Amino acid sequence: MKKIILLILIFAHTLAAQVEYSSSKNNPPGSTNFLVDYAGYKSDVPGKTRIDVFVQVPYSNISFIKKDNEFQGGFSVTLTFMDEGKNNVIFERNWKERVNTKEFSQTLSRSNFFVTFKSYDIAPGKYVVKSMIEDSDSRRIAVKEFPITAREISPAQGLSDIMIISEILQDPAGEKIIPNVSASVTNKDNSLSFFFDLYSEKKQSVVVEYVLNDLKKEVSLKQEDPRTISQGTNTITHTINNVNFSVGDFILTVVLKDLDRKTVASAEKRISSKIAGIPSTIVDMDKAVNQMMYIASPDELDYIKSAKDYEEKMNRFMAFWDKRKPNQKSDDNPILYEYYRRIDYANKNFKGLGEGWRSDMGMIFVTFGPPNAVERHPLDMNSKPYEIWDYNDLNRSFVFLDQTGFGDYRLVDPDFSRWPGFR
Repeated sequence: MKKIILLILIFAHTLAAQVEYSSSKNNPPGSTNFLVDYAGYKSDVPGKTRIDVFVQVPYSNISFIKKDNEFQGGFSVTLTFMDEGKNNVIFERNWKERVNTKEFSQTLSRSNFFVTFKSYDIAPGKYVVKSMIEDSDSRRIAVKEFPITAREISPAQGLSDIMIISEILQDPAGEKIIPNVSASVTNKDNSLSFFFDLYSEKKQSVVVEYVLNDLKKEVSLKQEDPRTISQGTNTITHTINNVNFSVGDFILTVVLKDLDRKTVASAEKRISSKIAGIPSTIVDMDKAVNQMMYIASPDELDYIKSAKDYEEKMNRFMAFWDKRKPNQKSDDNPILYEYYRRIDYANKNFKGLGEGWRSDMGMIFVTFGPPNAVERHPLDMNSKPYEIWDYNDLNRSFVFLDQTGFGDYRLVDPDFSRWPGFR
């Protein structure tokens, strides 16, 4: 089978039923690049837990307009708190944020982001929170849902939830902690910084134990921190050094113990370790290389696969994508991120009888991006289910037929030689 050697990039952030449209205002699941995290603390309201919700929006997801000597953008945040079964809305809150920058390159950067947070006092229990981001200029909308557990925290001897630290800045008012909202690290990191609150009804000596468990390797790193804490709230920052972060998930546990080593309270945080410099959806380098079949030639794929070790394979992989960066002076590579966003979207939406990216729909979607329009015929008389994807810019349509009735849509006319970008 002949290989695709051209990726037609249609940057879109849209959603419509089974396949996103390039003309829709809503983001598809694979492109909701904003991040959300939360932490629970002792509330000043009796019988409640304070929940801090953090929202991180990359500059690349914000529409900026040049005004005078700077670029201005903004977005609104809406948080809807629901019960665990999503049957009832508990409350809804929204607010707006403005973002300014003087450098145009920053408006396109994925590494620059805006973090905002709000605090809410809620009854202990389990909830689902729907978060919606709306761009102030384009009105583009992105939505995520995430579960929240509001723990009952003892003011006598208790622990808040744990927040991972991205950076600690020094300013005239003192230290400013920038949270790591993604709760992730990379395989190049060798330390982990975090903070939490420790509550006590009196001044006393305690032992704080830190355990970092590598779920993949089933290896734990443990540290003990004897300390004297004050009455009230004690905010503690700690760094675990000399960590070997392999790709995978970790569990960080903080345990509060008395001097007899009896556990008084504990809290834990799940952390993901990703491969540095590539999309977070890539966790298997060999699979990521195989998925390049729609943009790389057979010779290019063979060259990457023939690397003698993991490090060399990674270097060849990155060199391939670096050549395709629109701006060689920038660290960002939107083509790399868009390609694997499409791979991820295809896996989630075009599974059929195998992996979504390998399906006919996945192949077309990854290669050409979202269609301008989709015509669906799931229940036509005397016809099996079929879909028509229209690409107006290419003056081309693709027809997919579900022969089996199990959602395994196949191209009706799989003549690769007549398609742009194939050979």
